[in-house]
Amino acid sequence: MSKKYNFNNLEDLNHRLLSLKVDYKLQETMLIADAKGYVKQFTFGALIKRYATPSAFLKADDKLNISSKLMSMVLPVLMNSTLFRGSGFITKTLVGLATSKVGKTLDAEHLSAIYNSVTGLFKSKKKKVKSAAYLDYGIPPDSETF
Repeated sequence: MSKKYNFNNLEDLNHRLLSLKVDYKLQETMLIADAKGYVKQFTFGALIKRYATPSAFLKADDKLNISSKLMSMVLPVLMNSTLFRGSGFITKTLVGLATSKVGKTLDAEHLSAIYNSVTGLFKSKKKKVKSAAYLDYGIPPDSETF
């Protein structure tokens, strides 16, 4: 699509050239700003902020059941390497099968409940001790009645 311009003199041509340069610079700055915003969406920090939140993990976990798959793989390795370290092959195999079945039943809600109950055991329970309040009987302390 070509535009036809009517230039009567050199001044009109220079004016149109200047307006095109201004439009070019304006579009350049807008494109650079848009590109920076687009690239900033896909930086490592932005992706973590968007997808690594607990609510996003729970939503993804409801669809894909990530935590149960992860626990069915991690729990047997963890149990065999810590609690059943010196056990034989058959014991480790049975523990691995049992813990993988248990790991499949665990989801994010169960894991958060387990975590909260374990941390609840280690939190110090502060009992509020009420200090003996000063009872005022209306007698001034400098009085001779003490």
